Amino acid sequence: MFPKCEDGGKLILRLVLGLLILFHGVWKLQHGVGFIGDMLVKHGLPGALGYLVYIGEVVAPLMIVLGILGRFGALIIVINMVVAVALVHTGQLFTANPKTGGYALELDFMYLFGALSLLASGMGRFVIGGSRLN
Repeated sequence: MFPKCEDGGKLILRLVLGLLILFHGVWKLQHGVGFIGDMLVKHGLPGALGYLVYIGEVVAPLMIVLGILGRFGALIIVINMVVAVALVHTGQLFTANPKTGGYALELDFMYLFGALSLLASGMGRFVIGGSRLN
């Protein structure tokens, strides 16, 4: 019915995943990451680690969108999402959203598994950074 275009599908996934996570990063650039530092301190970690979110939500999404070391960017997003779930959402791991009935962490898991998918499959041929590390 439709011609197969794996590279086009990877491009769509890259753009959607990267741009949606980038919105979170831009918000943090505008409002700061102090609240993340506070959460880290509550878990016995240095608050300064909160600044790493800029790598996970600004640099890594740009790497994926542009296809510059995209698989490395996907790995960074995977780590970022695992840390976010561990810090903020562990109480919701086995719960449903009371308003919609969907999984409480569906957006977090879409980001996590979208990044895992790109990590496993690569960025496709529509990249700026060449295909060697994508």
